[in-house]
Amino acid sequence: MSELLKIEGLSAAAGEKELLHSVSLSVGEGETHVLMGPNGAGKSTLGSTLMGSPEYTVTGGKIIFDGEDITEESADKRAKMGIFLSFQNPVEIPGITLSEFLRNALEQVTGKRIKLWDFKKKLKAAMELLEMDTAYADRDLNVGFSGGEKKKAEILQLLILSPRLAILDETDSGLDVDAVKTVSKGIEEYKKQTGGTLIVITHNTKILESLSVDRTHILASGSIAAEGGAELVDEVITNGFEKYIGK
Repeated sequence: MSELLKIEGLSAAAGEKELLHSVSLSVGEGETHVLMGPNGAGKSTLGSTLMGSPEYTVTGGKIIFDGEDITEESADKRAKMGIFLSFQNPVEIPGITLSEFLRNALEQVTGKRIKLWDFKKKLKAAMELLEMDTAYADRDLNVGFSGGEKKKAEILQLLILSPRLAILDETDSGLDVDAVKTVSKGIEEYKKQTGGTLIVITHNTKILESLSVDRTHILASGSIAAEGGAELVDEVITNGFEKYIGK
């Protein structure tokens, strides 16, 4: 399987504080990787840095995507290359509806005009899969949405945009059991439709039950503390992160 993402000795900081320390890992095309770790370990920082968030500054190392060094590329360029990040706490954007946002994002990523009829058909099918009321399509993005609906809207973006690499940052946090099942169904459908690559940042194994995990990475204090296969997820659930803290 060809390598899609390679992180080489990546260090990153927010202001004067370095949060990631020489992180290295490799993700093959079509693989599903899980990123776990205690609170404050740097998991969300890593996801945001891979997406090119201006909140973080790369202080060392490289990010290689599909053979191209994207360390200095902007977030919009990365999105057009096929990288997607779901937010742990999706923001509200008044003045643009969910439907308008998704259609515009799809046109920006593909560089093509999307026929309204085709888009609405695709949007309706994806919303039905996620058990979302189609009336949400005409509401301002995330404004007045419940926490569960915001998370579903993130997975809706995943299904509409069909990125090559999706980084899901605790998409399951704060969701009840039924909502986790629905979100998991959406992620499973993304894999089925596109064969895309996943990096899942999570504390909850429920969201992983429908996925075949290829590799697990434990992050602690901004560094990779351990790596393994799917069995490492079970080991962490049983014993926690204590053995990795301070490594």
